[in-house]
Amino acid sequence: MFDVETNPVHGGSLRLYASHEWDARKASDRLVALREAERSAGLDRLSTYRQFAQEIVAAKCDLLEFFIQARRAGKRVVGYSASAKGISLLNYCGIGRDFIDYVIDRSPHKQGMLLPGTHLPIYSPEHVFESRPDFLVILAWNIREEIMQQMAGIREWGGRFVIPIPTVEVV
Repeated sequence: MFDVETNPVHGGSLRLYASHEWDARKASDRLVALREAERSAGLDRLSTYRQFAQEIVAAKCDLLEFFIQARRAGKRVVGYSASAKGISLLNYCGIGRDFIDYVIDRSPHKQGMLLPGTHLPIYSPEHVFESRPDFLVILAWNIREEIMQQMAGIREWGGRFVIPIPTVEVV
């Protein structure tokens, strides 16, 4: 690896530049700076990843507690976004039809399909205004502001937004 570019997409991505060993190049200033930032953040220590794993389990427990409390209170919950990150979260937590009625997504290519693993049906966003759920869980939390603006009409019947990551937040 001889260079790197950072990109804000999906909460932060890297574009890496590498060469064959026989064509080794000097590390760019960007690569040197990124490696130093990673060391400063503790990303070269196993303890950092063990702590992160504990935080993931705690986030899972908190999210499950929200869903259990909502179900026990008789509240209806739906999800917004058939995104890979949201699907991964639901499957990791074991959240399916017991807790979420369905998911909505703006993409017509996803509507009428089922989420992998959970088999939750995917509808268009307009479906929310017909079924009027109590909570809309934002499964694309990186664009939560945009989604809350698009779906602000759920507040007319007292509907609330739930941001599941990094900690459960009901708005």
